[in-house]
Amino acid sequence: MLLAFSVAPSGTPAGGSRPTDASVHDAVAAAVRIVRESGLPNQTDSMFTTIEGEWDDVFDVVKRATEAVGKFGSRVSLVIKADIRPGYEGELSAKVDRLEGALSDGS
Repeated sequence: MLLAFSVAPSGTPAGGSRPTDASVHDAVAAAVRIVRESGLPNQTDSMFTTIEGEWDDVFDVVKRATEAVGKFGSRVSLVIKADIRPGYEGELSAKVDRLEGALSDGS
């Protein structure tokens, strides 16, 4: 499966103050660190992090990343989009390769 997710904190963390610039980069970095340490194939862009793997493994990483972000606020927003296609691996790059091939063919 491929799973793209975006996670961000809101509110004030317990015992802390809210940053004045409304940036969430430290919280996102905590989540992405967990994803990268998982060993699962992944890719991060400006809006989402995409992970590839088996259902239980991917959702375990998303859960741990979400919990890490929760330390930065009193609530967490989580957006998930998944492509569940049993029997396929390497789709993190293969889907993009097929798209680029279609674009270069003029299709």
